Formats: sequence, structure tokens, C-alpha cells
Amino acid sequence: MQRLKLVSDLERHQDGTLFIFDEPSVGLHPVDIRVLLGVLQRLIDAGATVIVIEHDIDMIVNADHVIDLGPGGGDQGGRIVASMTPDELAHAPGSVTGRYLIEALSRHATN
Repeated sequence: MQRLKLVSDLERHQDGTLFIFDEPSVGLHPVDIRVLLGVLQRLIDAGATVIVIEHDIDMIVNADHVIDLGPGGGDQGGRIVASMTPDELAHAPGSVTGRYLIEALSRHATN
């Protein structure tokens, strides 16, 4: 449903608009994730603020800023481990996400 709403908002002026997406990449093929990233960038270029709650590493690599929660799930989660750019997070001690970002960032740099 959130993807349909997103399409309807693409052509509007978005200054001052806040979009919050919860796992928008779920069920998408990697090629479709690239399309989604382009759509989210169009919203940002139109003046919107976009917050994405996401586990997909390719989505995280493309973020301007990441708030990493953890250190694990359930009883082991819920606190802020780090709040920084993906590049910085890749080298943050104590960040499980950061460990996965190192490889993803190197892949992203070659594309």
C-alpha cells in the first residue's frame, strides 16, 4: 500500500513533507530496489524528508544517515548503537550492521 501512495505523491511539491517507510524493499527483486532508491531520491530532490526503517543492506548503503539499533533483536535490541553515515558505520565498533556494510560499500563503489 505504501508503494502505491508513494507513486501518487511523486509529482507534487514536497517541501516540508515527511515520509516514513517501513521496510519498503520487502519482496522486491534487487533491480526493483534500485528503482525504489531512485523514487525515494526524487522525493528528496522535491524537498521531502524521507525516513526508511530497513534491514536491506543495499538500502542502508544508499542512506545519507543511519541510526543503528541493537545490538541484537528482542531483549538484546532497542538501544542506539550508532548514528552516522554508512561509511562511518562500517567502522563503528559494536555495530553488527557495520560488519555487513564493509562488503556492501565496496560492492556499491564498483557499480
